[in-house]
Amino acid sequence: MIPNVLTIAGVDPSGGAGILADVKAMSALGGYGCAIVAALTAQNTQAVTHIHPVPAAFIGAQIDTLFDDVTIHATKIGMLGQAPVIREVADKLAQRQLPHLVLDPVMVAKSGDMLLETSAVGQLREGLLPLATMVTPNLPEAGVILETGAAENVKQMRRHAEQLRERMNHDGQRWVFLKGGHLPGNETTDLLHDGDVMLELPGQRINTRNTHGTGCTLSAALATLLARGFAPEDAAKQAKAYLTDAIASANELQVGQGHGPVNHFHALWKTTSTMNL
Repeated sequence: MIPNVLTIAGVDPSGGAGILADVKAMSALGGYGCAIVAALTAQNTQAVTHIHPVPAAFIGAQIDTLFDDVTIHATKIGMLGQAPVIREVADKLAQRQLPHLVLDPVMVAKSGDMLLETSAVGQLREGLLPLATMVTPNLPEAGVILETGAAENVKQMRRHAEQLRERMNHDGQRWVFLKGGHLPGNETTDLLHDGDVMLELPGQRINTRNTHGTGCTLSAALATLLARGFAPEDAAKQAKAYLTDAIASANELQVGQGHGPVNHFHALWKTTSTMNL
């Protein structure tokens, strides 16, 4: 069975991040992608020039209408932007049976532009984090959620992963996937923590500026693999491997003048490039 995987996030017209990137990753990994638009942006590979919020009530209507008809096997949450939107999404999803909810606490774009209002951080912390079965912050995002500075080494990352897990619901399996891409040096160690086991996922930095949407892509990949029945540990390893290959192939794309997107379909396009079309 092909699982139905939902993204609730913003729209990036350049296709590198947000729901367009999510649906690409879901499709590449064997899921059927569904999307609820939570924010509109005027954005390219260099900057976010405008953000147009979607009314919270309309987002709620999208959620109700979709769930009333389509069985969703996993949900990924990305950019929500505002506190009323976070409250609406949290209230609606709390009423549904969600086998997997992957929360990517999107706060800042690759260009450095803010995507989450400061006043909304508390609502994300209190409203959405307890619902998540897996949360995927980078180091600055984890620092904001915990109201500390960003971790600067793996030892500090371990402590932050433990603190994040303590803030999540203790009922059932809950995981923290703490991304180490902001660590200094060439190593990009991620951590996966369930409250007991702390798994290190090592990696090496790839020499490219085309890393727009990496967080969106990883969380969408995790949601898809969990929906397909992979154990969290295996889903984490495979999602990281998929993203690593997508970054390594990113220079094959020519999209924009700034931080370009990763190559979501690197495996498929390698196959189709050898076909006589």
